[in-house]
Amino acid sequence: MEQYFAEEAILSMTSHLIFIIITWRVLQSVNFDAFFRKNRVFEARALLIMVTIALGTTVSNFFLDFIKWSNSLVYLF
Repeated sequence: MEQYFAEEAILSMTSHLIFIIITWRVLQSVNFDAFFRKNRVFEARALLIMVTIALGTTVSNFFLDFIKWSNSLVYLF
């Protein structure tokens, strides 16, 4: 039982990190200069980091939920 929780924790942490990295790479290709005031680089970068974490975590949670749901389909039949 404890091994199951450890495996789930490793899968969750890995998934979150991978999707956060993917989101960061995607958001780097978008030009956000028009949305921020000049000389507000720190604030813009901080917002971009928070948006990246929020989006990456949301996508990762969906991915992990989908895996759990698909594993639970066995109990349907």
